[in-house]
Amino acid sequence: MDPMEPVYGAGTLLAIAAVAVAVLLVLIIKLRMHAFVALILVSLLTGLAAGIPFGDIARVATSFFGSTLGSVALLVGLGAMIGRLLEVTGGAQVLADTLITRFGEKRAPLALGVAALLFGIPIFFDAGLVVFLPIIFSVARRFGGSVLLYAIPAAGAFAAMHAIVPPHPGPVTAATELQGSIGLTVLVGLPVAFVAWYVGVYLFTQAYAGKVMVPIDDSFLRGARGAASASGSTDDADDDAPAGGSDGAAHPPSFGLVLGILLLPFVLIALNTGIDTLRKAEVLGDGTLLDALAFVGQTPVALLITLLVATYVLGTRGRSLATVEGLLNDALGPICAIILITGAGGMFGGVLRYSGIGAALSDSLSDLGLPLIVSAFLIATALRVAQGSATVALTTTAGLISAGVAAADLSDLKIVCLVLAIAAGATVLSHVNDSGFWLVSRFFGMDVKTTLRTWTVMETTLGVTIFLIALLLWFVVP
Repeated sequence: MDPMEPVYGAGTLLAIAAVAVAVLLVLIIKLRMHAFVALILVSLLTGLAAGIPFGDIARVATSFFGSTLGSVALLVGLGAMIGRLLEVTGGAQVLADTLITRFGEKRAPLALGVAALLFGIPIFFDAGLVVFLPIIFSVARRFGGSVLLYAIPAAGAFAAMHAIVPPHPGPVTAATELQGSIGLTVLVGLPVAFVAWYVGVYLFTQAYAGKVMVPIDDSFLRGARGAASASGSTDDADDDAPAGGSDGAAHPPSFGLVLGILLLPFVLIALNTGIDTLRKAEVLGDGTLLDALAFVGQTPVALLITLLVATYVLGTRGRSLATVEGLLNDALGPICAIILITGAGGMFGGVLRYSGIGAALSDSLSDLGLPLIVSAFLIATALRVAQGSATVALTTTAGLISAGVAAADLSDLKIVCLVLAIAAGATVLSHVNDSGFWLVSRFFGMDVKTTLRTWTVMETTLGVTIFLIALLLWFVVP
């Protein structure tokens, strides 16, 4: 939907944007209004304040809401189902145990982090952390020392994947808002996440966080399991397995099988991207076979294929199809709120663009002489610090800068760099208004001060590392 002709000047539009963001933060932080409701309300009020006609405001808002959901909900839903199957069949435990054996005892934190990176590809931060809690405490008790030596690398890995790599909602929405390639975001984001995690999380843990002594206290573990069970994040559905069946703990999948399932969508997506690149370079022509290969490599199709494979090689091991159906159904409940909030964030960003506010902001930032990638990072950082939600910071920032991105006519690789920069800003400075902050604090028995000096600093080093990598790529890629 093309932006309307602005009713007001750039200064007035920017003032409206500033007030809109401030009102949004007050509603979410001070008045404790649900982010989904707050985003819808502020979107409508912003549109009215910016001069969108009464007769058009609802149509414009719902149009942007629907377009965002159309791109996000499918990927997030399929990703959550894949993560659920890997979780209940013992895939996380297999990853951790195998990697610790191969890395050696002295590199147990590194092994846990790598396992969390792999498992974090399809699963969300909070669900992944809950699943890994017993593994983290088991390894910590086995080798001793501060629990943070093992907890921070694993939790930081989930945070990195959640911020950077589709099918997580933040990067999916950001790439969609900026008219970028989700497949290319996956292919570039995956190695960036690994490098940023190693530098910003693992090395930081070895140098500092792991030396902060926090006793191993798993008294919260039972509560975590109960909470996860209530939200469909643990192996509760296995209680419904047929008599004589076996669960994931009794017959876990092999390491190679789990790794293969995790890598399958990225192989398919890489195939699609490679064919598209070679066609643009006129190395490959048209053909039914190439079209079919490109089709299976489109991100939704690749995830669907992966889900079908995981369902029948993992889910049906000792379970009936009815039980597997229940497991997949359980995976969708916890992500509904995230999907709806993401859609509402896309609505807010769309209204900002349609009213001309996005263009006014981009022009103002250009006048300051800041590169677009720096502006993206700073805006996302401001929103992250102010309201805590990385997803809201990602979606709102993408909407704010999308007009400038469209005007700049950037390559797909440049747009991926912008997505990474936004993700970096949405990662730094996690503090008391971030639910992830409290999850980590509660699960690992840290007070607020200790959490601030370890988790908050780690999130900042991770985000800054992501941004530096994005900045380097920005000046290197065409």
